[in-house]
Amino acid sequence: MWSTSIPASKNSRHDFGNHIRNSDFLRRYARRLLRDARSLESSKSLPVLRRIIAMKVMPELRVTDLYAVRASIQLKHILHTLAKELGYAAWELCKQDIDLCDAVKLDRYRLELGMFGDFQQNWFPDEVTALDWQKVNGGYLVAYGKQTVAILA
Repeated sequence: MWSTSIPASKNSRHDFGNHIRNSDFLRRYARRLLRDARSLESSKSLPVLRRIIAMKVMPELRVTDLYAVRASIQLKHILHTLAKELGYAAWELCKQDIDLCDAVKLDRYRLELGMFGDFQQNWFPDEVTALDWQKVNGGYLVAYGKQTVAILA
């Protein structure tokens, strides 16, 4: 049976671990996304721009319009995007509350950063399927959008 608790990663490539406050983690992660959003490489910038559009941070723009003015994107736009992804109306509300939450709430972003890369991962289309699988096999579940991944440690 695989462990159902969070795996302890020895990945030191990032200073994004569980030892920092959630708000600090989100700010560092947002700076990284901001660099990607402003990148000349569309493979880096477009995923971030799509997230901004999906969270309606700049609802007046389409992805192509935002791509054309991506150099004007500011850190506040990324922070608002992350806050909305986490279920908050705005960054100001998120930063008041996020440090009181368990670090597990940010595991989706740790997964994106590759911090669980040393562990086997099984992806599922939804949480229900993943929970059924976890009952039999174990694993630490991380919600990623509509999908769920089981981290096997």
